[in-house]
Amino acid sequence: MSGIMNGLALHSNFIPYGGTFLIFSDYCKPSIRLSAIMKQKVIFIMTHDSIGLGEDGPTHQPVEQLAALRSIPNLNVLRPADQTETIECWDIALNSNKTPSVLALTRQNLKPIRNSFSKKNQCSMGAYEIIRTGKNINLTILASGSEVNLAIETSHKLAKQKIYSKVISMPCQEIFDKQNKSYKDKILKESKNTFSIEAGSKMPWEKYIEKGLSFSIEDFGKSAPYKKIYDHFGLSSEKISKKIKFYLKK
Repeated sequence: MSGIMNGLALHSNFIPYGGTFLIFSDYCKPSIRLSAIMKQKVIFIMTHDSIGLGEDGPTHQPVEQLAALRSIPNLNVLRPADQTETIECWDIALNSNKTPSVLALTRQNLKPIRNSFSKKNQCSMGAYEIIRTGKNINLTILASGSEVNLAIETSHKLAKQKIYSKVISMPCQEIFDKQNKSYKDKILKESKNTFSIEAGSKMPWEKYIEKGLSFSIEDFGKSAPYKKIYDHFGLSSEKISKKIKFYLKK
């Protein structure tokens, strides 16, 4: 499928796109890599993007796949957090004329993270502030996809304990990394402590964290309802907020 999409991009005026589970990006990777090498506008839509897949278990739950895709030069890996971000990421993919795109989408339903209309494509900078619980903040929480809602819940829980934070949705690291120093410092340098939340390998996030923690998955998934799996791996607002509070006391 991925090879055929490359052929369509090379020999027609179509913008090819195709869909499969994110776990199967391993089989698609040679063709995705060729898309990036050849600078073709090809859009790979990868659904069921984490342990949120649930009962299908570790064979179908991607853990290291996002990190592997993010390691490919000239490839935008877009992981939107809700319907609005998905539309914005689709717009980015359609306008990336010399860069292929991967859209990593969840299986589970997600709450909207933005309730007001904006003419600006917020995802176009790769990362942007969603909420803050105080003017002067103690920490920054980075997240993508389904974990942005979790980051927001964690931020509110910490605020009740007078620990104030801002939440950054980072749907595309590749685009964010191309921004100027001023914008990157605005996102990353406002607080001394930075934490990331993503239901996958922490490898792609370590470059953003000088002082802080990554809440990630460094093992294979489990077969169970997705909420139980998230809790098993410590990806709940209660467990994360407790670990952040403990870290700040050190």
